[in-house]
Amino acid sequence: MSTTGISAKNVVPANGEHPVEYRRVYVWEMPVRAYHWINAIALVALCITGYLIGAPIRAFYASEAYQQYWFGWVRFIHFFCAYVYVFNFLARLYWGFVGNKYAKWNNFFPLTKAQRQEIVDVIKTDVLQTKLHGAISTGHNSLAAFIYFLTFLAFVAQSVTGFALYSSMSNSFIPRMFTWIVPLMGGEMGVRYWHHLLLWFFVGFIIVHIYLSFYHDYIEGRGTISSIVGGWKFEREKSEEPGTRD
Repeated sequence: MSTTGISAKNVVPANGEHPVEYRRVYVWEMPVRAYHWINAIALVALCITGYLIGAPIRAFYASEAYQQYWFGWVRFIHFFCAYVYVFNFLARLYWGFVGNKYAKWNNFFPLTKAQRQEIVDVIKTDVLQTKLHGAISTGHNSLAAFIYFLTFLAFVAQSVTGFALYSSMSNSFIPRMFTWIVPLMGGEMGVRYWHHLLLWFFVGFIIVHIYLSFYHDYIEGRGTISSIVGGWKFEREKSEEPGTRD
């Protein structure tokens, strides 16, 4: 499925300009949407449990030993979500080669002049706010896509350091693959430091990601939030977009 035309002739802009027709475009395929939500749940759980592992709290007290295993559950949830996180990411890597044009890996690298110009325009609009609005992308804009690529690299670094820490207490195949990381980074303290530092990177990323998603949904009005649930966005039927104003 690619596009489905939907008439919007009765939609009249508030400023009285000529009505603009839109069409519905299938942007985010089911595997991309599944990756997003599985990753979101796993990442939030990892951040919360990771923080508790790094700074345990004495929030529970009980006289019976079986009632004091809450920290064991925290560690179990962290390790379980780590495996979900890694295999979900591997599935997304695969879909970057076989998915539709909005999921392809070439979207994540600013290889063309148009992509690099769009990065500048988005910075002016979203960060510096020296433009009221810029060009509207149907998929990820070039700046968001490049930041997602950097986030993928952070995913890899967080997974490597996490499994390296886990390797000292597990004989499983995957953690044991990363035992060499510990001496390379100067011992467990160094690995733990970078693993904890990346935790705050992801906390910041989650906050900014949610804010910008609602921000673009509001200023563009093309289904940014609902698209990650149903997969559909809206774009103008006419090829020309309104010009930007400095």
